[in-house]
Amino acid sequence: MAHATTNDPNIYFVPHSSRWPFYGSIALFVTMIGLASWMNETSWGMWTFFVGAALMIGVLFGWFGDVIRESVGGNYNRQVDISFRMGMVWFIFSEVMFFAAFFGALFYARQYALPWLGGEGDGMATNSLLWEGFSAAWPTTGPGRVGGEFQTVSAWGLPLLNTLILLTSGITVTAAHHALKAGHRKSLLVWLGATVLLGIVFLFFQAEEYIHAYQELNLTLGSGIYGSTFFMLTGFHGLHVTLGTLMLAIIWFRCLKGHFSRDDHFGFEAVAWYWHFVDVVWLGLFLFVYVL
Repeated sequence: MAHATTNDPNIYFVPHSSRWPFYGSIALFVTMIGLASWMNETSWGMWTFFVGAALMIGVLFGWFGDVIRESVGGNYNRQVDISFRMGMVWFIFSEVMFFAAFFGALFYARQYALPWLGGEGDGMATNSLLWEGFSAAWPTTGPGRVGGEFQTVSAWGLPLLNTLILLTSGITVTAAHHALKAGHRKSLLVWLGATVLLGIVFLFFQAEEYIHAYQELNLTLGSGIYGSTFFMLTGFHGLHVTLGTLMLAIIWFRCLKGHFSRDDHFGFEAVAWYWHFVDVVWLGLFLFVYVL
């Protein structure tokens, strides 16, 4: 069955046993040991982390290389395609829940914990006995003034520019998809390449924003509840933009090699779905973290 061609819908491709999950678990173990040790300032932690990251990159190249060879070799039929689509839908759903947890933490801190510490409702005794004089105003470092005074990042500077960049990238990746379905390979490469460049520009401006926040605004990850929620939300989103940009770049090279056809290009669609998800999350960040 592993070598069968796939026009028959009753045949489902089952690959031979793969060594990549085993190698991947070792790479992740080394990476996390290195990261934990680096954060605890051991002498060997940083290098262990980079060795593990290099091993993980090698595993990903090998593993996805096998999947690509299976795909271009004609091993996948419509049943396998449906499985991939369902898997991608559930993966994006898990990502929605991931960000929902952080948005939930932000909402809870602003709407419940902060007013309570400020003396509203049942928190009057807490405020008068423990944090007398604390005013429940957002943004805040909390009643303990963790991290000291800071300034917030203006929504109408780099965050607004990055919003326009991501919205534009959503348009360019959609244009690339239409070009792929129309069989216009040159337009496909141009629009998809533009999307990759927009992702890189977004990350550049976000790095500039972080440098500005740390050096000039005294806004850091240690700036109380506001700093922690700000950097956790925007930082994890930046990580997702990084991964999305890498995936788009890989898809660009696959398009260059002619791996996709008008009717068979789920690899492209999956990355486009992911990129649109990243766009939507940023709109939520821009509204609830920067504007409000």
